Amino acid sequence: MSSLSANDLHKIFTKLDKNGDGLMSIDQVKWLLERIGFHTTLEELQRLVGPTTSLDSIDFFIFYDIVVKSNIGRSNQTNSFDGDLAEAFKVFDLNGDGFISCEELQKVLSRFGLWDEREGRDCKSMINIFDTNSDGLLDFEEFRTMMVSSS
Repeated sequence: MSSLSANDLHKIFTKLDKNGDGLMSIDQVKWLLERIGFHTTLEELQRLVGPTTSLDSIDFFIFYDIVVKSNIGRSNQTNSFDGDLAEAFKVFDLNGDGFISCEELQKVLSRFGLWDEREGRDCKSMINIFDTNSDGLLDFEEFRTMMVSSS
């Protein structure tokens, strides 16, 4: 899992804080973790965050940082970098055809609150940067190249 910028984390937090109270419930944290490939029970998650039932933005940023660092450590110990990338690829490959299309990329980025049409980003140009065979799609190797170059 690659690290997200503070701006990206803020967007995610704001998107998940639907009632605007500045807090993210443990259920929302669990939902987010499942979306990025970490499956855990509420009990396990509760042990990680302690007695609190929600996280404010600072707690969320710290929690995310701990999860990323522990995942990087685990990946280094088990040499499962490609396995982690394969799991991340599955998150984006919504129809399971082995390719990431522009539409799939946009849907996943939107789901995480990272797509803003007003910014004028064009997912086709994002894909074209790493689309070595010019088919308009990202296969796993192209996705891997993209993730390695962005880390």
